[in-house]
Amino acid sequence: MNEFGSNFERHRRELLVHCYRMLGSLPDAEDAVQETLLRAWRYRDSLKEGAPLRPWLYRVATNACLDAIARDERRAVLAARAAADEGWAGDPEDVVWLGPIPDSVLEPPTPPARTPETITLMRETIEIAFLTVIQLLTPQQRAALILCDVLDWSAKDAADLLDISVSAVNSALQRARARLRERLPSHKPPWPASVDGSAAERDLLKKYVEASEAADFRAFESIIRADATFRMRPQPGTAAGREAMFKLWVEEGFGSERFGRLHCVVTHANLQPAVAAYVCRPGDSTWRALALDVLRIEDGLITEIVVFPPDTFPLFGLPILMDPAPEMNMRH
Repeated sequence: MNEFGSNFERHRRELLVHCYRMLGSLPDAEDAVQETLLRAWRYRDSLKEGAPLRPWLYRVATNACLDAIARDERRAVLAARAAADEGWAGDPEDVVWLGPIPDSVLEPPTPPARTPETITLMRETIEIAFLTVIQLLTPQQRAALILCDVLDWSAKDAADLLDISVSAVNSALQRARARLRERLPSHKPPWPASVDGSAAERDLLKKYVEASEAADFRAFESIIRADATFRMRPQPGTAAGREAMFKLWVEEGFGSERFGRLHCVVTHANLQPAVAAYVCRPGDSTWRALALDVLRIEDGLITEIVVFPPDTFPLFGLPILMDPAPEMNMRH
């Protein structure tokens, strides 16, 4: 299996990203890639001599993901609802399995040369907002969209992989694209063209960290857009608008003595800036993982904050517990 395993490993990273888009969860995607390896080895004789390995592996991986969706009752219920009711838009709160992915998983050690268009496509199709919406498509629509619009496969190649007709692929694409237009937020650039995006992002994250650690609502007002949204995964509910967001924070005790102090660590998830927050409660001597905030930025302001639970920290190489006095502005 050594030679086969080596050939598979060359494609592992891209297969993992593909499975992550299909499933919306990094642990589930890792399981699907492992299942792909086992199936590929088991059915290796079905690969015709001289045929390219990559598309065949995508076939195996896609089928592994489709089977995983069918086995998961939560996913299967949404899939059945989407298939039965074309007018059903779905509710992002139903996608309780959605989780972040570290940028280190997305970016190979030696990134291939990419055009600005491919960089933009990669970013837009791995962001939390995009992943949430495509989880509400039927599995076939989701697969067709990823294959054709993300991986740039032809409708014929996608049809061959999915074992359906070209017209069925085109129909699935039409419905998937319509759903994306309905549900996805605007795609304004994070920063004006005249701005150094890297420096501007560092400055905004510094302000976000300082505002979080000081519980400074006035500072938050300067960096969060008035119509921004706030979601906490996997809990239901969305705070629509900055004022509703602040109200929710206050109700949860943020800024009060009983809430405790925060320490923040800057990281990146889904090619978006993110901040991992640790809390030290009154009487406690340890910083404990609290939440991972993934931020969406448009025109220099935060327009969405999606919060993930502390069990996501190990994915980013972040500890659950920290010493009482960690170095500030730690970066990963």
